[in-house]
Amino acid sequence: MPLSRRILMLAPAALLPWSANRPAAAQGGDPRLTERSAGKRDAPVTVIEYFSLTCSHCAAFHRDTWPRVKKELVDAGKMRMVWRDFPLDQLALAAAQVARTLPPAAYEGFIGALLSTQDRWAFNRGADPVAEIARVAALAGLSRPQVDAAIGDEALRKALLESRLKGEQEHKVSSTPTFVFGSKTVPGALSFDRFAELVGEAAGA
Repeated sequence: MPLSRRILMLAPAALLPWSANRPAAAQGGDPRLTERSAGKRDAPVTVIEYFSLTCSHCAAFHRDTWPRVKKELVDAGKMRMVWRDFPLDQLALAAAQVARTLPPAAYEGFIGALLSTQDRWAFNRGADPVAEIARVAALAGLSRPQVDAAIGDEALRKALLESRLKGEQEHKVSSTPTFVFGSKTVPGALSFDRFAELVGEAAGA
């Protein structure tokens, strides 16, 4: 299944008709659209990360900073991380659709695996990106037909595009990664020290 790396250009008017008439399952009953997060729900701080699976800066954050954030802040009960999709291109959107098809418990591991292997599926001109995504998905229990079905699901595609649009409108997101610490929106692949500082500020707000 060939996929374009064309940058996604979203127009609010293009999504509004679908949003107004979308099925009830997509509004709240579709488990694929429920929150994907790590950490205790009663943590004192909730941080939102808007990310794209084809973003090299997102990959750098998840490689260099996230392991320490998870160990020292999330697992320690100081914060909760919520992931929100902000696909930058068609390939990132397809990968996000596959990620959302997995059970929530498998989500973090899957996106981490994709971000750490971007060079194989996102930037390798000689590779079949869907085949590479499917290889990773197979480790999480998805078959190739299930991967193809996820990528071909128009309702899921539109829901993720709407989520991206909401991020633009609600938190003024224009690049990835972008983090939201309470009322403060901060773009960029943050270092652990800066990330922890912002968590502390949000806790004291």
